[in-house]
Amino acid sequence: MNDNLHQLRCFGCGERISGAEARPDFRCAQCGDLFEVEYPGWSQRRGPDRPNPGALKWLWRERRCSSEMLDQSGVWRFRELLPILDSFGNVVTLREGNTPLYLLTRSAKALGIDQLFAKHQGMNPSGSFKDTGMTAAISVAKERGFEWVACASTGNTSAAVSAYAARAGMRSLVLIPEGKIAWGKLSQAMDYGAVTCQLKTDFDGCVRVLTEIVREAPIYLLNSVNPYRLEGQKTPAFEIAEAFDWIVPDHLIVPGGNLANSSALGKGFRELHELGLVARQPRISVIQAEGANPLVRSIARNRGEALEPVEAHTRATAIRIGNPASWRKAARVIKDTGGWCLDVTETEIAIAKAELGAEGLGCEPASAVTLAGLKKLRAQGKVASGETVVLVLTGHTLKDADYTIDFHRGTLLNEQELAGHEAEIEGLRRDAVAVDATPAAVLAAMKERAG
Repeated sequence: MNDNLHQLRCFGCGERISGAEARPDFRCAQCGDLFEVEYPGWSQRRGPDRPNPGALKWLWRERRCSSEMLDQSGVWRFRELLPILDSFGNVVTLREGNTPLYLLTRSAKALGIDQLFAKHQGMNPSGSFKDTGMTAAISVAKERGFEWVACASTGNTSAAVSAYAARAGMRSLVLIPEGKIAWGKLSQAMDYGAVTCQLKTDFDGCVRVLTEIVREAPIYLLNSVNPYRLEGQKTPAFEIAEAFDWIVPDHLIVPGGNLANSSALGKGFRELHELGLVARQPRISVIQAEGANPLVRSIARNRGEALEPVEAHTRATAIRIGNPASWRKAARVIKDTGGWCLDVTETEIAIAKAELGAEGLGCEPASAVTLAGLKKLRAQGKVASGETVVLVLTGHTLKDADYTIDFHRGTLLNEQELAGHEAEIEGLRRDAVAVDATPAAVLAAMKERAG
């Protein structure tokens, strides 16, 4: 299965092209929609030519013990399902993937769910799920001889692009919306040597500028419109299936920003099912912030057939996107798997983030929409107590430390957002207290907090 036999298929009109024929903006020349990678050779294999699921599962698990660079990557460990390169010698890796799957005991008990887990993609090298996609896309860029790569970003993509470009010996360009990015993320792009430009616009405006740039200069676009990004981002689906001994969970809940992650994970589970590696696919639901919810509105108004962009407003900067590129793909995954798409308020996000923190699992605000969304789904009777549910946490807590500090100091939410939630939030806040430098003062503080 490790032959380079992929092609690109337009998600809109079905046009098929080779990877080398893709335009710089990765849009279909016929209809303007996005592409996805497909492997026609897989469907042609029958009988003894079809890959043996048991052999693949054994091989992938054995590689966990290997000292080889490719085997230590949670993406390239599954390289039989990633035949996108002419040579795996062109792989650029920071040993991404193989991220932990945590049991959420406190949240499970509070919600009355038997099995609740968090797949923490914030444990990747640059601190977010973007690394799994970046290793795939930048490896293609390197193989095709590009010297420059670029992205528009709300933060996590810029960190991943600049880190992997530096690792590959390539130059990177990052466009970010001025004043609308967490400093922890911006600092990474600077540290990894990216040419970082803050534009006086929002994320969608950055995308428009970058699209024009890549059409004029030999710069490889690494936003999620790049279909190779999604090939890497599908591999957490393989890790989740493997962790459950190839019996997939009932429900996967994913944050919704530019919406590529949910579509990538859906593609990963679909391919596992088509190849006979799992018996079924999980239900996939997407959760957006109330102030950045174009897909929620689309599905409510026209079942996801058309999307009207919104002006995005949310403190969860990673999903502050009003015109998501992959909305059609995400809508299809939700529909095909029987999932849901809903939004949550700023207050619900803040509470859920603190609750995850209380389990010892810090995450960026955008990740916490998954727990907030699960609460609503549970209240609506859409998740049963006996189901196995996995929340995808997309970013590390240090990506946006100011958000966390503001919450615990009581300065994050305004009076309107606090209304009706004062007692719940007060029970979650853990501000640092100033005490005298004596044992008695410290013990008194401990007693007060414990009371």
